[in-house]
Amino acid sequence: MDLGDLRDEATQKLVTPKLTRSVWFTDRNENIALSIRHKGDRIFREKSPFQTVEIFDTFEYGKMLTVDNMVMCSEKDENAYHEMIIHVPMLLNPSIKNALVIGGGDGGSVREILKHHDVEKVTMVEIDEVVVKASQEFLPTLSSALNHPKLELHIDDGIKFVRESPSEVYDLIVVDSSDPVGPSEGLFSVDFYKDVYRCLKPGGVMTAQSESPRFNQRAFVDMNACLKGIFGQEHVHCYLAFIPTYPTGMWSFTYASKGGAHPSSDHDRSRAAEFAVNNNLQYYNADIHQAAFCLPTFIKNMLNG
Repeated sequence: MDLGDLRDEATQKLVTPKLTRSVWFTDRNENIALSIRHKGDRIFREKSPFQTVEIFDTFEYGKMLTVDNMVMCSEKDENAYHEMIIHVPMLLNPSIKNALVIGGGDGGSVREILKHHDVEKVTMVEIDEVVVKASQEFLPTLSSALNHPKLELHIDDGIKFVRESPSEVYDLIVVDSSDPVGPSEGLFSVDFYKDVYRCLKPGGVMTAQSESPRFNQRAFVDMNACLKGIFGQEHVHCYLAFIPTYPTGMWSFTYASKGGAHPSSDHDRSRAAEFAVNNNLQYYNADIHQAAFCLPTFIKNMLNG
């Protein structure tokens, strides 16, 4: 074998090297951090009047939306968040016609609400137009319903919108907020939730993301107490979902009703199972619905302490 043949054989054995760049996004507080590896430069970054909005292309979770260095959602695991915040209240209360979403600029909550064809109108109030713009351009699987004819989109302050809304107009209010800092801080206040209660029709229901019991324990406990003081202890129920891209993986939601359905005793398993199959849901199902309200002892102790 001559020198040229050796060169050819060596060339054939060369393998394109794997991407070795090691760049990480980290969501942290003073004591806990979650890091997710991404492919390099951000594919979107814009500083709005309220916050810094970014989208990263990650190796494990697809495109990921962040706000002020906090993970909002990723393509791969957003179903857990959006299916649980929406289908838990909606499958308990099938007569919902008029829904209000506070926040939710990525569009995932609106997408899930509109899978319920009896809904007549959805109003979404998102304070930051940049979140909507970024999601429409780079997260089409989440934002697919943002141009739906049943949706009325307001770029506005959700706290102000609810404060100025008439009483008893909504069957469902969803508080799809980021963590209680910056523009979302007021969404964790007594005055805001008093207005939410006022705006619900009799029998109406509310769901809200209520933080991680481990990552943001104080906000989690305070919000539960706040809602019990407004809706009444027997009408407020915490439930859990598991979302890998959120710090600690465990995340909570709170279901509160103005005399609406009880999340366990009024749960129609057959209806929930049929809906989950027909809509190809990836996280929510009839068993998950029931199990989500079964809280670990340490969480029960937090909420009852």
